[in-house]
Amino acid sequence: MELVTAWRPRVPGIAEVFHAHFVDHAYPPHVHDAWTLLIVDEGAIRFDLDRHHRGAAGSSVTLLPPNVAHDGRAATGDGFRKRVLYLDTSVLDAGLAGAAVDRPGVDDPLLRQRIHQLHLALDAPGDELEAESRLALIRDRLRGHFGRLAAPAALSRGLAGELRDLLDVRTREGITLQEAGALLQCHPGHLVRSFTATFGLPPHRYLVGRRVEQARRLLLDGRRPADVAAEVGFHDQSHLHRHFVRHVGVTPARYAAQGGVPNTLPSAR
Repeated sequence: MELVTAWRPRVPGIAEVFHAHFVDHAYPPHVHDAWTLLIVDEGAIRFDLDRHHRGAAGSSVTLLPPNVAHDGRAATGDGFRKRVLYLDTSVLDAGLAGAAVDRPGVDDPLLRQRIHQLHLALDAPGDELEAESRLALIRDRLRGHFGRLAAPAALSRGLAGELRDLLDVRTREGITLQEAGALLQCHPGHLVRSFTATFGLPPHRYLVGRRVEQARRLLLDGRRPADVAAEVGFHDQSHLHRHFVRHVGVTPARYAAQGGVPNTLPSAR
């Protein structure tokens, strides 16, 4: 059975997310006006890229450049399952196209894992900052494979502190890495690396932790979880629920139900 899921996320630089399971479908030759970043979860794909025979399967990551003709079909009768990100040309520059045509597939387990994590973040409304952070690191790693990667700038505790201040001020409404980078005059990928090296966690996890802390206080004040979710900046109640359980170990409702109950643990003697 041919199955397709596609959507446009609210993440700068990602034009479309496309998940598909194909058995019989074969793509005719065509082009995209965006970069195609592809991982295969099951099976294998055969495709021709600029009249060269190529394939994608297993742990490899495939990058197809914009405006270069390619097709695609299952390599076996069992079909294939794939996940694709269509990236705007603002994410990767045109100078990488030649290398991507010559060698579209790379074997990089860390890159593949980061792309998998990005897909998980894109599937969870409200986790756009995480998705943007992961995309920034993926972009840098792709540039390392397909072009000359500039020498990394020295990590900056000052920049990390400035980003933390922005996150503290914008805890409820949030901020995109693109906006933070513009305000701090720094590339988003460098911001993520500097913040993580300085504080021991990436900026999106810091922001979630701040929101959870605020939610705890409001829940103990007797506020309803649905109202708390909106108050502290989560996308909805289920978004609050998922992160609250991960951080605190119980649901927001169970946590709120203990409000005002004295500690019943035996005291140390």
